[in-house]
Amino acid sequence: MVSKDQRQRQLAREKFLRQQQRREAARRKARTRNIVIASVLAVAVLGSGAAYAAGAFKSDDKKDSAAADPSASPSASKAPDPCEKPAAGKVKKETWKKEPALTVDQAADYSMKLATTCGDIDIALKTKAAPHTVNSFKFLADKGFLDHTKCHRLTTEGIYVLQCGDPTGTGQGGPGYTIPDENLKDASLKKAEKMQGTQLYTYPAGTVAMANTGQKHSGGSQFFLVYKDSKLPATYTPFGTISDSGLKVLDKIAKAGAQPQDPQTGNTAPNATVVIDKGTVTKS
Repeated sequence: MVSKDQRQRQLAREKFLRQQQRREAARRKARTRNIVIASVLAVAVLGSGAAYAAGAFKSDDKKDSAAADPSASPSASKAPDPCEKPAAGKVKKETWKKEPALTVDQAADYSMKLATTCGDIDIALKTKAAPHTVNSFKFLADKGFLDHTKCHRLTTEGIYVLQCGDPTGTGQGGPGYTIPDENLKDASLKKAEKMQGTQLYTYPAGTVAMANTGQKHSGGSQFFLVYKDSKLPATYTPFGTISDSGLKVLDKIAKAGAQPQDPQTGNTAPNATVVIDKGTVTKS
């Protein structure tokens, strides 16, 4: 028979374990929150009364159960996969300690082509306005860093973007170095509204912008493609414009919807199998 003291010690151990589990879950989700779209949703989705209102991004222990709730995700229904199987090959794991030397011709035009399993996405790059960003993607593309990488996040409420560029497919990977913020006053960004003291701007459909950790000058290799006008803080470097044919590819991906939020990563992965078979940056 268990004594009263033994029972109390057992209850104390169980309480301690629960506390440790909650703290670890909070730390894990804090890391996830620092990835661009998670932090953006905390601002943008609040006004729409969607996922944030369900508690998906609160910084307390109650958030854990809400994050696992499919009702807190952009889309819980799964549509047929409209994309092809990925090409054979493996993701590169190489990283670098320093930003590559600036070698792009800032007076020239550059374009990026993402040959994906869902179709080609062609992007005209803003070399003069964002030379460090374009130079970094030229370097990474030449190294094959984008090849065979999976686009890991699709948002379908509040903001409308597909996020790619992480070789780990978790939203926490990068090239090992960071690049400076650029072009934050791009003429394409229009003031929208203030929300909780934060000025939001409209990132128009067709914009390609850098993801970051929420801190200045923290961009790496992750970027997001806007397929529908989205209101965001002007803290994400806009460095390219998607072609009309590329927007049609994104529309196909968006129509397939997103999976429920992953409680481990915080991602809402696209239902479509969106893999960049090959990424190239070329000078016109």
